[in-house]
Amino acid sequence: MAETATAQRRTSLETRGFDAKGASLTLAPSSFRVSLRAPEASISVLEEALGLSLPRLPKTSSEEGTRAALWLGPDEWLVIDTETDPLTASRGVEALHSAVDISHRNVGIVASGAYAAEAVNGGCPQDLSPEAFPVGACSRTVLGKIEIVLWKKAENSFHIECWRSFSPYAFAFLTASARDAAA
Repeated sequence: MAETATAQRRTSLETRGFDAKGASLTLAPSSFRVSLRAPEASISVLEEALGLSLPRLPKTSSEEGTRAALWLGPDEWLVIDTETDPLTASRGVEALHSAVDISHRNVGIVASGAYAAEAVNGGCPQDLSPEAFPVGACSRTVLGKIEIVLWKKAENSFHIECWRSFSPYAFAFLTASARDAAA
């Protein structure tokens, strides 16, 4: 009987890291990612299936265990889970929705430390002051010349989601910016 092998996708950032006084960059843990679209009428059924509330306000997120949902638009969320595939949970939902696995497309980078906001702001026009971008805030924005999803995980920690093909650029940009911020 033939055995099935599962390929492990590796990122070019696996061996990269940056650590300076007040700013560090690391690769986020490997995660399942789902792009979820749904009308208001389907949200409660999806929330039950996913086991977490889908945020309904701009720049908000929700977390339950290892799963998080980031609001990207009135009917759009990025669902991230470090342990179980949210796509599996949404498969049995008969309410109108679109759930697409984008795990292969995205890479997460974590900027942390006292100068994390300055490092991100080196290429992102988003106001990252605590009043405008509190813990839990998220938004689709830009870093340099690429689109990212920015999520403030803690007071001095930002999770940056970008396309895998842009990840070397994003990491290099953030490294230069973090180096400047820590100087």
